[in-house]
Amino acid sequence: MTVLVTGAAGFIGFHLTRRLLERGTPVIGFDNINSYYDPTLKTARIYQLQALAKRTGSRFHLIKADLKDRLAVEKSFEIYKPVQVVNLAAQAGVRYSIDNPTAYLQANLVGFGHILEGCRQHSVEHLVYASSSSVYGGNINLPFSEHQGVDHPVSLYAASKRANELMAHTYSHLYGLPTTGLRFFTVYGPWGRPDMALFLFTKAMLAGKPIQLFNNGKMMRDFTYVDDIIESLIRVLDKPAVADASFNPTEPDPATSWAPYRVFNIGNSNPTELMDYINAIESAIGATAIKEYLPMQPGDVPSTASDTTALEAWIGFKPNTPVKEGVARFVAWYRDFYSV
Repeated sequence: MTVLVTGAAGFIGFHLTRRLLERGTPVIGFDNINSYYDPTLKTARIYQLQALAKRTGSRFHLIKADLKDRLAVEKSFEIYKPVQVVNLAAQAGVRYSIDNPTAYLQANLVGFGHILEGCRQHSVEHLVYASSSSVYGGNINLPFSEHQGVDHPVSLYAASKRANELMAHTYSHLYGLPTTGLRFFTVYGPWGRPDMALFLFTKAMLAGKPIQLFNNGKMMRDFTYVDDIIESLIRVLDKPAVADASFNPTEPDPATSWAPYRVFNIGNSNPTELMDYINAIESAIGATAIKEYLPMQPGDVPSTASDTTALEAWIGFKPNTPVKEGVARFVAWYRDFYSV
């Protein structure tokens, strides 16, 4: 039951691959290890995975290539014949998409198209792919539910993730490919991304430098600890999407379909004010942050909150790690990894 994990050197991809290897599942990792953020961190993650595979006798092989390379993707499917695929590779970041739109078109649209074709041509049993809470765009009706419309994105990143959902549905309909999209809500934890708030704040505070608070600090996020994300991912992977027998085409539900297609929110369902998040970091570090208040950034939204009722009903699990506990674990990892 080989699983192909794209973005295996990334934050969530690393944690998922580690969990799969721990349970003895063979994993083919696929990652271009680009320089969007420090490749040293990505390389360190890969070393961790290789060492784990060696210790446990599990099979792990990394393909260093880009999703937009159609031949590289095709070869991965032809040689390794994955039974399941988890697509986590993407050009990430809302703010980065303002200045670098082409990167999103290539990685998130062209690259995802290559993954869909690989799954179709090789009869993959289940494709799970990363969507994002950003698809809710200008919606201010909290908490966000999969049953709400998502047709008003406020960034190209969000639009690309919504496009992934639509592309996946087409393949589920035309070819019977079971696809499940996961709308992640602000994932954080050890081995996290350097462009995310927790990493940036921790780094600045330990160096005695100011942290930047957009929208004058009046932000709220449904921060979700990475272990909860991985537990959800594993359970979703093991339960492929099926057609919804109760789907009514005269009143179509965006969350389900007559095809084997599903989308789920994955969040903590306990949104946290940004200032409370910072308080948790200050507590873990033992220092007070120097705060710089700035206006809202283009493409950003002030608040997110997830309704995970559908996910809980589908897999019998609900993310629940308290923010204070998750932040403390990240700070401990950061201090150890960077020796500060």
